[in-house]
Amino acid sequence: MQLVGQRGQLTGMGQVFIQVLKNEGPRSLYLGLTPALTRSLLYGGLRLGLYEPSKYVCDQAFGSSNIFVKIASGAFSGAISTAMTNPVEVIKVRLQMNSGSTKAGPIGEMRKIVSEEGVKALWKGVGPAMARAAALTASQLATYDESKRILRRLTPLEEGFNLHLSSSIVAGMVSTLITAPMDMVKTRLMLQRESETLGRYKNGFHCAYQVIRTEGFRALYKGGFAIFARLGPQTTITFVLCEKLREVTGLKAL
Repeated sequence: MQLVGQRGQLTGMGQVFIQVLKNEGPRSLYLGLTPALTRSLLYGGLRLGLYEPSKYVCDQAFGSSNIFVKIASGAFSGAISTAMTNPVEVIKVRLQMNSGSTKAGPIGEMRKIVSEEGVKALWKGVGPAMARAAALTASQLATYDESKRILRRLTPLEEGFNLHLSSSIVAGMVSTLITAPMDMVKTRLMLQRESETLGRYKNGFHCAYQVIRTEGFRALYKGGFAIFARLGPQTTITFVLCEKLREVTGLKAL
């Protein structure tokens, strides 16, 4: 979110953490928590829940469940889930950017967006968000699925916690590398109205082009370490818990 649309000295994750604590207090680290939890419940449940049925349909249609089927199933479930939950993501990003908006809360922020920018503003950045979610879910689930298969074949690991943990760590690293640029573009589009220095981006491709032209290719990975610091543990916890819940309810492993 920093230095949107202009060159400048970047501040690292550690410095940002200290500055936020010093200037805004510990509670500011949880800005946008309500829409973030709402989105996690809806988006997380949908993308994981749609993956197995999508893979099953592809398996029945093409008679195969190879890596390409897994990628396609993950991309479909991720994109559909994001299209449905994009408004809460926009509200979350706006609340995080403007600490003053927290007084009105998520509902107040939504009313403000709709009254000032129209209902369509709740779907700002939905294109890059869908592309990012498709790439994230495809890379996470397909990598996790394939990592499990390869580890079972090449190592003594059997179905269980150690296999789930190892596979989910690999999936977290791969998904971060693939989705970090899309995450940055999506955030820029959602914050267009919030930045005085930002030019008008026409779409995700135009945004990426402008960022590379004015800030360099490495700018696409701004906040990359912070993304991994969140996405890595999140991926690991998600898959380990998901596998355990499937075991408890009598479902077969992913």
